[in-house]
Amino acid sequence: MASTTSTRLLLLLALCVLPALVTAGSLGFRPFRVIGNVYCDTCRCGFETSATTYIAGARVRLECRDRQTLQLLFTSVEGVTNSTGTYDILVEDDHQDQICETVLVGSPLASCKLADPGRARANIIVTRYNGVLNDIRFANAMGFLRDQALPGCTQLLKKYLGSDDQ
Repeated sequence: MASTTSTRLLLLLALCVLPALVTAGSLGFRPFRVIGNVYCDTCRCGFETSATTYIAGARVRLECRDRQTLQLLFTSVEGVTNSTGTYDILVEDDHQDQICETVLVGSPLASCKLADPGRARANIIVTRYNGVLNDIRFANAMGFLRDQALPGCTQLLKKYLGSDDQ
């Protein structure tokens, strides 16, 4: 009988104390880092190629919306890309069930300012309630379209498409 009572007490203690410890550990919240690249689509083909250049000084932000109403709930401070076209945005909050995206804001290149409609946003999950233990979240690359395709893009695209007319 004493064995059953001590087992029940131990089980009750585990059920009450463990959740409290987990909650206490989450109070020391570590920010997320959202990392991605911004490029200039020099061939205007809708994807990165060997002719793609990455944009230093491009502006990006993170937006999170309510999953049901799509109402904007959060907008980050704008991030700016470094010399390799990479941005790194710090996000202080967990956005559990929200739809979050990185969004192109602007390009410093006069000949590459138009955001590619198919590559102007990238979905990103900003929560710890999905089994991912890392604080870093990687977003898909986003791109601006060059005003006019560079010379040689036709040959490059034929190479990518495997055309026999090279």
